[in-house]
Amino acid sequence: MKFKASTLHKIGRPLVNYVYKNPKKNIPKILKVGKAVTGNLFPEATWTMPLDVITNPNNIWNEFVYRTIEQTDRELLTNLLLTFGIDAGYIGTSTLRENRDKLKCNIPWIILMDPTSACNLKCKGCWAAEYGHHSNLSLDEMRKIVTEAKALGTHFFMFTGGEPLVRKKDILTLISENKDCIFLAFTNSTLVDDQFCEDMKKAGNLTLALSIEGTEETTDFRRGEGVYKRVLDAMALLKKHKCIFGTSICYTSKNYEAVTSDEFYDMEIEAGAKYALYFHYMPIGSDADTDLLLTPEQREHVYREIRNKRSHKNGKAIFTMDFQNDGEFVGGCIAGGRNYFHINSEGDAEPCVFIHYSDSNIREKSILECLRSPLFKQYYKGQPFNDNMLRPCPMLENPQALRHIIEVTGAKSTNLNCPESAEQLCSKCDRYAKNWAPKAKEIWEEKERFKPFTQYYRDTDEAKNE
Repeated sequence: MKFKASTLHKIGRPLVNYVYKNPKKNIPKILKVGKAVTGNLFPEATWTMPLDVITNPNNIWNEFVYRTIEQTDRELLTNLLLTFGIDAGYIGTSTLRENRDKLKCNIPWIILMDPTSACNLKCKGCWAAEYGHHSNLSLDEMRKIVTEAKALGTHFFMFTGGEPLVRKKDILTLISENKDCIFLAFTNSTLVDDQFCEDMKKAGNLTLALSIEGTEETTDFRRGEGVYKRVLDAMALLKKHKCIFGTSICYTSKNYEAVTSDEFYDMEIEAGAKYALYFHYMPIGSDADTDLLLTPEQREHVYREIRNKRSHKNGKAIFTMDFQNDGEFVGGCIAGGRNYFHINSEGDAEPCVFIHYSDSNIREKSILECLRSPLFKQYYKGQPFNDNMLRPCPMLENPQALRHIIEVTGAKSTNLNCPESAEQLCSKCDRYAKNWAPKAKEIWEEKERFKPFTQYYRDTDEAKNE
């Protein structure tokens, strides 16, 4: 039996109010209700792990939960929890899984979109510079994306750019019109002010990921002089207004130690950040600096430090995701619509925010038509690109895969400043992929690995009959 979202929200809000009366006593009861409602939709650990967090004071995440409740506006946290759990989680997950089976293509849990290519910074290794600074998605085009995606089961959207907060007004309009969705904006922090913090809180379904690169020296090296201080100022504002926010971190050969240090984690936690999203540097664009790619030893350092700091016994109480090294938890590459895809400010549907090729545009096609295009179909049929989930990417760790995809689909470069062929791009990754492969094998074989729920084309009857 599938419950309606409206019914679950009517039940959910009193339950959250019940939790606030005595969180330590009442959250375990709510978890039991959640497990009963969702049945086998989620793995058993979805319920057993939170239960230990809530009831075990020696678990580092126990501190995280109660600090989040204390530091976050109650109405905002209620809205975020209910929308994330009901609309994006229960309703969205079940709907998109059904549609994947029915429509025989990838259906994403998240869609990234660029409201604008405009930005007041020029950061090393940022994909946005490849699009120039003069294009935008209109508000109606963003509405179209959200409306069509929701029909497929997607209720989570991220704003990238450019600097998305250049379009503050339209973003606030869009999120206010779609209370059944969660939104996240990646921002350089320079446009965060008191009024926007209050507007975020009132909307109740937006969070910010502030870009930062470790120390003042490593941040300003990549983002420009004075940016580090402006990020800290934005954090202080968001904390004062009791908003939910986190950080976005690109790790490179220059900053990998800084962004995984105890000092950096402690700074984020003290500043009020609740999550940290880690991204591996990608050598995209004609002026890409391949010296910023990590050595195998440097990447191993990042892998181990982030995981060590997740330890429930002696870790750091901030939620982290390492998109390049956490492939085992999501079944490898999540691009091409498998878990997400990207729409740039020209409307081009790209399989990944770092892979600037497209054969479809939302100004000409529906979201579903984009997901069924030759380019996205090749992703669908090719995933996972490696059974070692420490080598998930068809560009960085498996460049021969991206070469093949672009060759057979004829997808065009969407780098508006200087179109880049797949050969030009992938040739910058060949040495890296070769050097990382043996180290990835060594690390991968250390222990038994997590096995997530997956929907690969190769496991379907159609693929087995080919």
